[in-house]
Amino acid sequence: MPCNLPATALLRKYVESGAYTDCYFTEIGARVSHLQYVEAFYTTAVFRLERLILKWLASKPSTDDDVGRLARGEQDVFAAWSVEGRAPDQLLLCDYLQRTRSWLMVASRAHGVTGTRLYFGSAVVPAPNGSRKQRLGSPYDEMLGFHKLYSRILLRSARARLLRYHAEPSELPRSS
Repeated sequence: MPCNLPATALLRKYVESGAYTDCYFTEIGARVSHLQYVEAFYTTAVFRLERLILKWLASKPSTDDDVGRLARGEQDVFAAWSVEGRAPDQLLLCDYLQRTRSWLMVASRAHGVTGTRLYFGSAVVPAPNGSRKQRLGSPYDEMLGFHKLYSRILLRSARARLLRYHAEPSELPRSS
């Protein structure tokens, strides 16, 4: 579901700067650590396809081991992204062209309900065009509809992977 960014979101500074931002969330009825979420998100079949495309088209290879190191805070570069910000519950990545940001966050569900809210958001930084009014620019304008759909697919895929993990704990590392 689309939602407003939480007040503590590392992505919030891009809302304030006028960049395009979005935020989606889903919930899972289990406790999910940030490490588990990052690993699940970047190792789904959907994201592995994106990683393969980045390897071949942009010479930006990555492995599942790289994802693990990123999730554990042992590595700050992953495929086409580098870490722009970290907090215990969130991760903000910047692409190598410095035009887009990807953000992941986990939060406990409200009112003492067992479970975790998973957030995924993006920012596209406007291209400077010499005027006060900035625009995303091509190809970002044309791809926005696809981006919104793809964001939901990525989040759904990560949720499904985490649900499978909680049914079969050997799929992802169990950490708190």
